[in-house]
Amino acid sequence: MAKKKEDVQEEVVEETTAPAEEAEAPVQNDWQDKYIRLMADFDNYKKRTTKEMQASYKNGLIAAVEELLPVVDNFDRAVAAMPEDSKDGEGIRMIAKQLYDVFEKLGVKPIEAVGQPFDPNIHNAVMHIEDDSFGENVVAEDFLKGYMCGDKVIRPSMVKVAN
Repeated sequence: MAKKKEDVQEEVVEETTAPAEEAEAPVQNDWQDKYIRLMADFDNYKKRTTKEMQASYKNGLIAAVEELLPVVDNFDRAVAAMPEDSKDGEGIRMIAKQLYDVFEKLGVKPIEAVGQPFDPNIHNAVMHIEDDSFGENVVAEDFLKGYMCGDKVIRPSMVKVAN
């Protein structure tokens, strides 16, 4: 029996497509693997870049705050020296409050020292006194206020430690 031309073409197509599909399977898996790895690398790149940008921002912020600290210290001294009822003192207090508000918005906080246990990580002891009204290794006086940004110390407090 003679085969029709159409039947022969179908057989040829079936014979040629079956091995081609089998050959495409490893290539497709290889491309999928490469795609998944590329997406993971890109995701890691985005995370690393975000961390680096945040670190750069924080370092820049800390550098700017370090430059402003002498100005803040001078305002604190001026506020302490001004009489309470002075109009000039009121203006200086308002400016100092604005500076502290900006620091707070930036995440910069003063280190509370007086009455706290001495911590060499955030305090710089410049004087030691014997005083029974304070406990052991307690900060008695804060000479120069320290500041922190998050968990990083910008400047330690200069303090007097009791006992």
